[in-house]
Amino acid sequence: MAGSPQRMLTLLSLLQTRRDWPGRVLSERLAISDRTLRRDIDHLRELGYRITAIKGPDGGYRLDAGSELPPLLFDDDQVVALALALRGAAASGAADAEASLRALATVRQVLPSRLRHRIDGATFTTLPADSAVVVDSGVLMGVNAAVRAREVLRFDYASVGGDPDTTPAARRAEPHHVVFGNGRWYLVAWDLDVDDWRVYRLDRLTPRTPTGPRFSPRTVPGGDVSDFLAARFKGAERGIGWPCVGEVVVELPAREVIPFVHDGIVEELDRCRSRIVVGSWSWVALAASIGRFDAAVTDVAPRELADAFAVLARRFADVAAPDRPPG
Repeated sequence: MAGSPQRMLTLLSLLQTRRDWPGRVLSERLAISDRTLRRDIDHLRELGYRITAIKGPDGGYRLDAGSELPPLLFDDDQVVALALALRGAAASGAADAEASLRALATVRQVLPSRLRHRIDGATFTTLPADSAVVVDSGVLMGVNAAVRAREVLRFDYASVGGDPDTTPAARRAEPHHVVFGNGRWYLVAWDLDVDDWRVYRLDRLTPRTPTGPRFSPRTVPGGDVSDFLAARFKGAERGIGWPCVGEVVVELPAREVIPFVHDGIVEELDRCRSRIVVGSWSWVALAASIGRFDAAVTDVAPRELADAFAVLARRFADVAAPDRPPG
């Protein structure tokens, strides 16, 4: 039988993995008697862990959250994962850099030498997400609280691209989801002033107090918040596809095209030609993205994409010959 300290650590680890544990199952897992199990539970309570006894025929135990932070238990892999997550959190925009470094220093200080060596040896450079923005923790917690309580959120919002000297607009919305992606925090909400779904950046949002009345949650269009956001970011109303999708043949080998077509299709026609099927939020934007390949283009479809190439050609021609009268 394992010694008492090691056995209690194993017991604590088990209690942390699920909400309720039948006493009989715990005794079997630890290979101890019910009496010894009760004694170990009492020892953990003395250390500050709030463990509730569950009554009934299959009575057992539950580890509850307490008012103070008791000693935490992590296995080696969990500690390494935690340290790496803290190190990369600031660069991703998911947390304040100073707070992350202080938390990492606190964790590292109490680690055994074998784990400190593993963490210190994991040297890497984290590339920040595009335009990563850190959100004030008070704003993040306040918006999340309104989402959980299903209370109308009143807030001031500075529009993207707006005049920084302009007073932020006052908004009222039913908050539904807080989402983090590509270095930014977003709020998906039903705007009560425009009677439509809107996506707000939390770094431009300042909650007001108190919040408004409770509301019954609506269903996000399509039923999936990830698909809804993907569609909005691509300029579509629903679905995860681009609103404008076209295809062309470019005079380039597939190996030179593939690295730049992230969510499209590249078909190798021969050693020097490739067919590309790709999308964008508008036909002109799609034509411009294809123009970056700096190669001859043929077999353009549909007609809207060909017309967009003509629009760009006229615009670029005007730039190349500024003295020419408008055509």
